[in-house]
Amino acid sequence: MLARPWLVNLLFLVPVIPFLLPRQRICLTRKQLATASLFGIAFGFVEAAVVVYLRAGAGLLPGQPSRALAPLTQSLLRIECFREAATVVMLYAICSLMGRNLYERIAAFLWVFAFWDVFYYIWLRVTIGWPAKFVDSDILFLIPTPWVAQVWLPLLVSVLTALAVWLRCGTGRPVHSLPR
Repeated sequence: MLARPWLVNLLFLVPVIPFLLPRQRICLTRKQLATASLFGIAFGFVEAAVVVYLRAGAGLLPGQPSRALAPLTQSLLRIECFREAATVVMLYAICSLMGRNLYERIAAFLWVFAFWDVFYYIWLRVTIGWPAKFVDSDILFLIPTPWVAQVWLPLLVSVLTALAVWLRCGTGRPVHSLPR
């Protein structure tokens, strides 16, 4: 098993989703995908900044004297769960403006989420030098329980997901008008 809880390992199925969407109902243009990418990259920085602040408060930044992880109070843990939920809502909200139908919104959400996730790790590496290695463990999500995996897992899933969305609908033309 690569991640805990075991259901997190099902993330490997996410890149398949764009190919399960009806072909004739998705037409996201390159301009839409580029704009959504910029949003994902910027929002990845915001998310990384929050984690930097949390790590700084817990004394876990590189170069700080190491100490045991201070447990988050229940109120901070609750706030962090709501912040994570709000992140997903914001990602969906921006994608709902892009798509004309549910299938385009799903494809857009997967695209933005992938860019957000990859750049979250890039910004953490640029700002605090973490993760040092792709095999470093990370808490991916807290809802409904902490999801733990090595950093390579969400990066691989996100890159494959972005590639799948691009192959599926990044042409700027309706998919049904492409030569078969």
